[in-house]
Amino acid sequence: MTLRVGAAYSAIPAHIANITSPINHTKTMSTTEQGYPMKAYKVPVKRYCRTLDLRDDPELIAEYRRRHAEENCWPEILAGIKEVGILEMDIYIRGTRLMMILEVPVDLDLDAAMTRLATLPRQQEWEDFMSVFQQSEPGASSTEKWQPMERVFHLYD
Repeated sequence: MTLRVGAAYSAIPAHIANITSPINHTKTMSTTEQGYPMKAYKVPVKRYCRTLDLRDDPELIAEYRRRHAEENCWPEILAGIKEVGILEMDIYIRGTRLMMILEVPVDLDLDAAMTRLATLPRQQEWEDFMSVFQQSEPGASSTEKWQPMERVFHLYD
């Protein structure tokens, strides 16, 4: 369940939500038990969830994590993600399974945004740089690797 700050979510007491300000989501949190604060946007947003599997090799997984640490992410990749209209992107890991959550404005065409992202500077180079860790075909784009997930439960109306 996602907790958000804002007028639409004011029924959630601040001490329960434990959210006082937006955070930098590229930082690695030490534990999942504290939850992950979410940023509130002044525009309606929609969420996409995608999945990808890593190769089952602890050393490769450790290196994948290291390459995604804030200080190791290429600035061109982060800028490109923002440039195509993605408001927020999180990647979660459990074993070899990755789950990516994207939040975008409701009027964003994600397919068009991802197609455009693939043309931006260093994007395919980053995909190739990451492919050694991923169970995917060499040269695959982000859209080809990250497969949509189906939502099977939703709490809010």
